[in-house]
Amino acid sequence: MPESFFGWIGFLIKEYGSLFVEGTINTIIIAVIGTLVGFLIGLLIAIVRTIKVNKKSSAFKKAVLKIVNAIITIYIQVIRGTPMMVQAMMFYYGSLQYFNLNMAAMPSALIIVSVNTGAYMAEIIRGGIISIDKGQTEGALSIGMTHWQTMTEIVLPQAVRNIIPSVGNEFIVNIKDSSVLNVISVSELFFISKSAAGTYLRYFEVFFITALIYLFLTITVSQLMKLVERKMDGDGTYKIYGSQSSAEVIEVKEEV
Repeated sequence: MPESFFGWIGFLIKEYGSLFVEGTINTIIIAVIGTLVGFLIGLLIAIVRTIKVNKKSSAFKKAVLKIVNAIITIYIQVIRGTPMMVQAMMFYYGSLQYFNLNMAAMPSALIIVSVNTGAYMAEIIRGGIISIDKGQTEGALSIGMTHWQTMTEIVLPQAVRNIIPSVGNEFIVNIKDSSVLNVISVSELFFISKSAAGTYLRYFEVFFITALIYLFLTITVSQLMKLVERKMDGDGTYKIYGSQSSAEVIEVKEEV
């Protein structure tokens, strides 16, 4: 057996390298799918919650929106107010106990992370929508655009750019918080690490390796999100068109 710290590090990588890779891949899959599906859930909820009710709205529309908003509020409060570890235990074992659904650990993990992320994304996206000048929404509605068209074509493209940093933070949180899924035996990075550490009782060395992997993943995601931000910002060049009677086009380069 190795005697030095670095000797153990090399030994553990050699013995459990393939398992560390497997755990890392599963962690990435959970974080990516959970964040994407959670974003879609949050996007749908945010659009619904921004639907306005006025005097001309039918009683049926008002009643439906009131019920839907109540359900959404309960969903957000429950998910944000309870730990994901508890949610995982309730969903995984509860589905078997009450509905006789013996789900595999990995699909369960994807559902749990997606639903959990959706609650946070809903508030993040709603904040992004609110940050857009109301005049743009009013202008779109005044020319006959529906609420859905206004959101998808006018408001959301701008809102998404504003919330990119928050979405990136949620992605990073999902990478780290996937470790709680070891309670339902998901073979993610933390679960693999715990199993490897127990074999030789070298917890510090094993979790030193694990910490480096998590650090590498989070730094990589941070850099990728910054790249996405720069891409969405464009090159700073835009064109100002003249009136309909004028063909003049002025190209402007923003000073940074």
